[in-house]
Amino acid sequence: MRIVLINGINHKGSTYNIGKMLAEKIGGETKEFFLPKDFDKFCTGCTNCFMENENKCPHYDKLKVITEAMDKADLLILTSPVYVYHATGAMKAFLDHYGYRWMVHRPNEVMFKKQAVCISTAAGAGMKSTNKDMADSLFFWGIGKIYKYGVAVRETSFDRVDEKIRNKIDKKITSLSKKIRKNEGKVKPSLKTKAFFFIMRMMMKKGWNEADVKYWRDKGWLDKKRPWK
Repeated sequence: MRIVLINGINHKGSTYNIGKMLAEKIGGETKEFFLPKDFDKFCTGCTNCFMENENKCPHYDKLKVITEAMDKADLLILTSPVYVYHATGAMKAFLDHYGYRWMVHRPNEVMFKKQAVCISTAAGAGMKSTNKDMADSLFFWGIGKIYKYGVAVRETSFDRVDEKIRNKIDKKITSLSKKIRKNEGKVKPSLKTKAFFFIMRMMMKKGWNEADVKYWRDKGWLDKKRPWK
């Protein structure tokens, strides 16, 4: 299985270690990226990606390596420690650059057959809202199957995490890895994803942004073709 692990922080703390643990239990080829080390740009709001083409983004070339890796992967793992009850600024800035890939614009059909995992940790709370920050983008990209795992590690260093918590994490990650392996090659988007796709399809038929409508028309999605087939 081809895995892309995108970390919302450069530091290899609890969140990174859990993401790495999952990738190792699943097995296969893993490519790792760290934010902001591997991508440190903020969206400028130029709207070029929406109105024209994503390659008009001033950061397109720097982001291209990660984009191509994600497109080729079978599984995406996004990790972020909790920062004031949300994902890190680096993760948010990264995801901001893929607004053009939301179903309301120009989703890539390869996403509909992928699996993805959102992982977050904190000393205390905030994992649910942090995972939602990441999962929202994954859903609107069209990702077929999304898992979320958040855990309070009660520490600021993974080395000091209590053994009972470590055992709990290991058990959960082992179970999750089995589910992901079982679903490999069998992923289909949920009814919720399909329903949203059809809403967007109706919107495109009525007329929308010219670049988006042309994209959907060229893909055949305004006719009988679907990205998950």
